[in-house]
Formats: sequence, C-alpha cells, structure tokens
Amino acid sequence: MDEIRLGIIGSGFMGRTNAETITKYLPGVRLIAIAGGSRAQQLASDYGVECDQDVECLVNRDDIDAVFISTPHSEHAKHTIAAANARKHVLLDKPMAASVEECDQILDATRRTNVNLMIMFGQRFRLVNREAYRLIHEGAIGPIQAISTYALNSGGLASLPPWQSLPENLGTLFGHGIHNIDQIRWFTGDEVSTVAACVQREAASGNEVSTMAVLGLRSGGMAHVWVSWTIPSPNFPHSGFSARIAGESGILELDAYGTLRLGRDRSWAVIAEQAPIDFRGKGMLDPVRMEAYGAQAQEFVASIRECRRPSVTGEDGRAAVEIALAAYRSAKEQRTMILK
Repeated sequence: MDEIRLGIIGSGFMGRTNAETITKYLPGVRLIAIAGGSRAQQLASDYGVECDQDVECLVNRDDIDAVFISTPHSEHAKHTIAAANARKHVLLDKPMAASVEECDQILDATRRTNVNLMIMFGQRFRLVNREAYRLIHEGAIGPIQAISTYALNSGGLASLPPWQSLPENLGTLFGHGIHNIDQIRWFTGDEVSTVAACVQREAASGNEVSTMAVLGLRSGGMAHVWVSWTIPSPNFPHSGFSARIAGESGILELDAYGTLRLGRDRSWAVIAEQAPIDFRGKGMLDPVRMEAYGAQAQEFVASIRECRRPSVTGEDGRAAVEIALAAYRSAKEQRTMILK
C-alpha cells in the first residue's frame, strides 16, 4: 500500500490533535474527511478536507483506508464496529470502550474483518516513558517489585470537558487513569490479578473526582494508582503523569512531562528530559506535545503497511478497561476483586 488515506471520527480536542498529527507528522498519508461532533464542519474547513454528514457515511467511503476515532467512550464500540464492518483499520482513543463486553464486541468485529486495531495509549510514545521502558527491559533496575503511579490535578471536574462527567463515560480513573493502568502492564509485562480501590465523589453530582487503587500482579509484584482532580493548588510538583518504580537493584523516578532519573549504586543519574509544553504560547499543537502523537500514528500506519499487529493492541485496551472497572466495583462493594 502506497499512500494511506485517513478519516477522523470526532472533532473535539483530540479530533484537532488527530488532524494536526495526520497532516503534519505522517508522511505518505492523506487526510480525506472528518465526521462526528458539533465542531466537525469547522475542523474540516480548517484542514481543507470534506465534512461527512455522519459517521456511517465516512466509514463507507471508498477513498478511506483507516480511521482515527476520538469520541466519548460510550460511543467507541458503535463507531469502531461500523468502521470494521466497512473494512477500515482503526486507531481508537482510550479507554477502548465503556464495558468489557463492548471491548469483546470490538475485538470480534476487527478479527472477523481482519483489520488492524490500535489503542491510543499515547503515553507509551512519550520520550521519558519510552526511555524508562528501555531501561527496565535492559535490566537496569532488575525485576520490578513495585510501581506507584500518579495523575494528580487541580481545578476539579469543571476543568474537564462536560461530557467526561456524564454517567455513561464513568469517571476520571476510566478516562485518564487508564493511562496509568496501561503503563503498569507495559512496564512490567505482567497481568493484574487483584484490585482494591477507594473512590471519592463530588457531593453535588456524585461524580468521581479521586481514586486510589492497589493492584496485585501475577508475578507477586504490586502497583498503586492515584488519580485526582481535587488536589489544592499549587498541586504536587511533577505529578501530572508520574511514577516511582522499584526494582531489585535500582529505582526509577519519572515525570512524563519532565525528567527521568535512574537511582543505582547510591546515586541518581538523569537519563532523559522532555522539553516543557508551551500551552500558553504555542498552544495545544506545540510540537513538543505533538511528538508523541506523531510517533503513535507512525506505528499505526507502519502496522498497516507491514501487515502486522500494532505494538499497542485491542487486547491491551481490554485489559485496562477490565482493571479500571474492577477498581470501581471494588470501591462500591468494599472488597478486593480477583481477576482471572
């Protein structure tokens, strides 16, 4: 396959990110059309492409080979299955779907039609996280014993898009902490066997604002996830997406938007550092922010050209959804959940 022709489903913050990624960071591809969401017409106009009247129309176009889907979680299954049925490859935003059953429906559809499915776990493509993964798998800290991960924010739910607080989209652990869950599986190469969690909810709406979960790993290791949108300003430094990792012979401290440090032999060494994202000046499309999305999309396109599975699979997406939902159930039932 020479030129790969792409469509975008979803026109919000990530829809614009996807349009910028395709048009400026993906050689050998062409953006054809956009559909879905109240901003689709404007986004299509901004990037000089067609705006289709609905998702069904877009996925059934003969001049599109694959789609990027960034719509609310509750719509992922419907949109992905429609794309798969139309024989379109799919790069699907996280979380994969709103239930394990919907994840299975997506997997069934993409397997039946033999199209590639990749989940947008973009943190896997950020410099600091990539370097941490490299060190771990080169044995720099020995087998992992424990990981503690954080996604801590100020501003409350008002700082997030309103759709993320709708009941069908579940909450902040599901929408954002899913990255932390995936990071644990990715770094360890292990599966989660137990989940015990507590959830704090906003009094007025009942919506989740903070969750802590302790995960047991099949190998005997353990992990911790703390996701919150209620940390008083100025917030803890370097905690927007961060982790502390203890191995048998060394430790790692990482800030995905800052520095990776390796601790070994009684001293620290800086291994990698990402430049700051200039949200106030260059905005959301700052090339520093876009680097990870470019690398992610390049992997997706390469998997299509090379007729292989992408490095982030639908099975990865399903596993993260199952763990996040187990955390919610654990908090509700006040017991540890056992995963098969």
